[in-house]
Amino acid sequence: MKLAEALNIRADLNKKILQLKERLLRNAKVQDGEEPSENPETLLLELNSNLLELETFIKKINKTNSRTFYKDKTITDLIAERDILALNISIKRDFLKEASEKVNRYSSLEVKIFSTVNIPEKQKEIDKLSKSLRETDLRETDMKIQELNWTTELLED
Repeated sequence: MKLAEALNIRADLNKKILQLKERLLRNAKVQDGEEPSENPETLLLELNSNLLELETFIKKINKTNSRTFYKDKTITDLIAERDILALNISIKRDFLKEASEKVNRYSSLEVKIFSTVNIPEKQKEIDKLSKSLRETDLRETDMKIQELNWTTELLED
């Protein structure tokens, strides 16, 4: 099985587990004299089975990612670097949006609100980070990760 296939199965299992959670929550309580629309015990058995299968796939995927190299880095390293850069940008964008929001004052008696950072300076920093996320190196890395996903065999236990 290719790594990409395992990743697809993992995604499907995650969706199925979330659906089982929703079904369990809908059947957690009933009025006196009523029956749940689905048997919670059956749902719990199905949940446990899916969780075990998901755990197996996660372990195999992580093992494969940690032993598959591109240049001098593992897939795990590449994914972590990409995800942290994207998270960094997302948080700083949200912060900058909040910091640059105008607060209307309706009278001179109201408290003045000021930004705690230099907005243009921080915007340049975010733009630079965003550019590095789009740059060829990262785009090439993303494409290489996708390629490796489809060419790498999933490692078994």
